[in-house]
Amino acid sequence: MTRLLTYSLTTSLDGYVVGPDGRFDWAAPDEEVFRLATDEVRGLGAHLMGRRLHESMLFWEDVDPARLSGPEREFRDLWRALPKVVLSRSLAPEQVRGSNTRLATGSLTEEVERLRAEPGTDDLAVGGAQLGTQAAHLGLLDEYRIRVLPVLVGGGTAYFAHDRRQVRLELLESRPVGQVQYLRYRVLPTA
Repeated sequence: MTRLLTYSLTTSLDGYVVGPDGRFDWAAPDEEVFRLATDEVRGLGAHLMGRRLHESMLFWEDVDPARLSGPEREFRDLWRALPKVVLSRSLAPEQVRGSNTRLATGSLTEEVERLRAEPGTDDLAVGGAQLGTQAAHLGLLDEYRIRVLPVLVGGGTAYFAHDRRQVRLELLESRPVGQVQYLRYRVLPTA
């Protein structure tokens, strides 16, 4: 079985992961959404991310575990154990830090192919809007996992690639998680 490449982020109802002011504090998860994100990480074999997401996620490397709640400590432990690959042209290998984290040695396509060839059936994830867009352009994505928040931010960084091509999707799951709507879509082959 081929390992799926998933793209999972929280988005506003109008489709943005970062607002026009560069902030995403409106996307802070409540307890139920945090559990959902933890479950997603639990099902991963590796996570690919860009520089910005890598820098944001260093919080989980640096935070004092005594300051975290039980669910936050569980997420921290899962995240730290998860193999992570950072795709960046601006970082040197010694600038990439974190448990089980390395700088990519190949392109996004090469890294996905390398990870898919490794033993295991756990899904792979791509994180960050720019890397998600790149994976979509390359036709690498198998699934979108979307947490839609009931907020309109009016612009910013879009969740979906805007490359003027149609992508057919199949709804796999739709359910409320607190005030958030969770959606899973499979990318269908192009005709």
